[in-house]
Amino acid sequence: MSNIAEGFERGSDRDFRHFLFIAKASAGEVRSLLYVALDLEYIDPPTYASLTEQSGRISRQIAGFIKYLDSQAPRAANGKVVAP
Repeated sequence: MSNIAEGFERGSDRDFRHFLFIAKASAGEVRSLLYVALDLEYIDPPTYASLTEQSGRISRQIAGFIKYLDSQAPRAANGKVVAP
């Protein structure tokens, strides 16, 4: 959430998109650390499954948002996407 907020506050579409990718990567890090927590028996298998599913869903939502933003990118007269 903090990466998304930071990217938004940067004020440019390019920075916002970049920080969305960082947030998506952070969701992957969470899944990795959940596996470690399960392996070390800090959490039980049902908790691991629930949290892993939630972090995967969040990652997919961020990916969908990035895809949406890409589809809204400004286009030049020749139809090519203009870099933000």
